[in-house]
Amino acid sequence: MLPWAKQAAVNNFAQIPNIRSKALQKIVSVIDDDVDISRLFYEVLRENVNGVDVISFNDPILALKHFTENRSAYALVISDLRMPGLNGLELLKKIKDSNSSVRTILMSAYNFDEDKLLQEYMEKGIID
Repeated sequence: MLPWAKQAAVNNFAQIPNIRSKALQKIVSVIDDDVDISRLFYEVLRENVNGVDVISFNDPILALKHFTENRSAYALVISDLRMPGLNGLELLKKIKDSNSSVRTILMSAYNFDEDKLLQEYMEKGIID
């Protein structure tokens, strides 16, 4: 089974592999509440990036929980900005606070140039 699923199915951790058993594999995670976007990123990354486990989430809270349980295995987190429950800025801040070596990418159709908090997070290195 693919480690991405629709919102309801993502809440079942049985579908998400336990990465800790693979000491050399790093995790690349994509978080977007839009299932089609997260599926697209999952498929493209999985087919084009070797040596990593790609995991996609539609729920940022679940993604944060998985990160917390596997923080040392994470290499990259790609997150949408606007999501219900926890927005991408706050999600990436929590991730960087927990493991500063994880690279982070924030994506959105939103105009970033006018967002002061986003600019502050970029200056602090929360968003790479």
